[in-house]
Amino acid sequence: MAFDGLFTGKMLDELQFLVSGRINKITQPDTQTIILTVRANRRNQQLLISAHPNFARLHLTDNKAPNPFEPPMFLRVLRKHLEGGIIKGFRQKGNDRIVFIDIDNTDEIGDPVKRRLVIELMGKHSNVILTDHDDKILESMKHLTPNTNAARTIMPGFKYEEPPTATKENPYTLEHVSNLLDAAPVRRQLLNVLEGFSPLAIDELLSMDDDIDTAFQKFMAKTEKVVPVYYNRAPKEFFYFMPLETLGAPDKTFDTLSQLLDDYFNERGERERIKSRSIDLSRHITQLLHKDRKKLEKLVNELEEANSLDDAQLYGELITANMYQLKNGMTEFEAFNYYTNENITIPLNPRKTPAENAQYYYKQYNKLKTRKVHAASQIKETEEEIAYLENLEGQLSYITYEDIEGMREELMEQGLLRKRQKQKSKGKDKIVLEKYQSSEGTEILVGKNNLQNDYLTNKVARKDYTWFHTKDIPGSHVVIMKKDPSDSDLMDAAMLAAYYSKAGQSASVPVDYTLIRHVHKPSGAKPGFVTYTDQSTIYVDPEKQTVDQMRVK
Repeated sequence: MAFDGLFTGKMLDELQFLVSGRINKITQPDTQTIILTVRANRRNQQLLISAHPNFARLHLTDNKAPNPFEPPMFLRVLRKHLEGGIIKGFRQKGNDRIVFIDIDNTDEIGDPVKRRLVIELMGKHSNVILTDHDDKILESMKHLTPNTNAARTIMPGFKYEEPPTATKENPYTLEHVSNLLDAAPVRRQLLNVLEGFSPLAIDELLSMDDDIDTAFQKFMAKTEKVVPVYYNRAPKEFFYFMPLETLGAPDKTFDTLSQLLDDYFNERGERERIKSRSIDLSRHITQLLHKDRKKLEKLVNELEEANSLDDAQLYGELITANMYQLKNGMTEFEAFNYYTNENITIPLNPRKTPAENAQYYYKQYNKLKTRKVHAASQIKETEEEIAYLENLEGQLSYITYEDIEGMREELMEQGLLRKRQKQKSKGKDKIVLEKYQSSEGTEILVGKNNLQNDYLTNKVARKDYTWFHTKDIPGSHVVIMKKDPSDSDLMDAAMLAAYYSKAGQSASVPVDYTLIRHVHKPSGAKPGFVTYTDQSTIYVDPEKQTVDQMRVK
């Protein structure tokens, strides 16, 4: 990535058409992102502002984001002061990653007021701050108290101070840079003296000419033309506002910087948002799996011990049959085993009478017999729970943000997660299945969680529709929504089943398919669990690009 000061300046140039636009709506889809809906150019424009430590950015977006029912305090303050306001201008602090948006609005009694939104795009120190015309802080996305930050305080009522940064030179005010350098390594010096230059930009500058001043002038001339580009140089990815010779030919080019960032951050941001929301679920499922696997190991050992019950019964029987030969105080006794026609040695407790020794082995037999039945039953239940949790664990890799609460509720219903206190009662949400379309135009439905899997397989699909699931691998239920699908339809549906499974990143994934009439949910089975017969198996290689093309938007 390279959202440096140079990129920030070009982004503000792209956003200048929003000046004089009216802010009609403000949403906060998560704790670190706000979206201003601005009416400009006779249409609503969505201006996304993120203070995420890894994805801090500012750009227009076409993606729809959820609007939380309970607005957080920062959002309430923004709505009070900014909704209905007119954007008067965008300004950058020098060539740094600090942006000021000036907004004119009116207060509760109709008097004109001036507000300023300060956006600091500085990695883990990123923040969004609302101030009045005197730079007094009204509210901020992240608070910095005197106890947590000695450099400055970001709290309502305090005067806004810019972050303490090293003094650097604005490159747009320079003609030469050689006079700023000494004998130290040039690359490091340039990073220390040029404001808003990322290491990516410095490397490009140094590659343009051996003479540092000539290289600087060529680089600054090149920055005048904006060509948004994306590079995939595994394991790293890069984007910038112009092509970089040091990285070769770009993998993608875009019409605008906003389109570039929307494409780059859309999936990454969504996965990060899901990860932050579901991290407690992931940790809890991992802990449950660890506990169940240890429990299973213990139960298997108990079952192996219980298998010695036949010996206990035989010892008791032989002691009883030879009671007349036994004496008190004996530690062992050799008896003839009439089942095998061999002599065996039976351990005895010298503190017990022969009758008590016999009774002890009969009790051991009954105890082991009960333990064996119990252990076998517990092993079956534990194995089923492990399979269920592994299925949930796999679903976390492709679950949507909206499905997280559904998984949480499912765990509560199964007694695997403590129910919340003071939960608001609400009706069941409508189950929405994700739709896909095969290369021949056939509709294919996919369940992304256990609730959706049950609904798709047991309620939506007809008996003569074809059902898919990865063979012996946790994954989604997939159904082709018509009779007698073509071979192409079968392959596309198998691709979806493989992709939305725990083997989604593997090759040659086995996928079973059969008619719905051969799929059955056992009585009392956990959500999403089914058995099936009469299946066939095909092997497919999951491809994200193909899956994206099949998705019905």
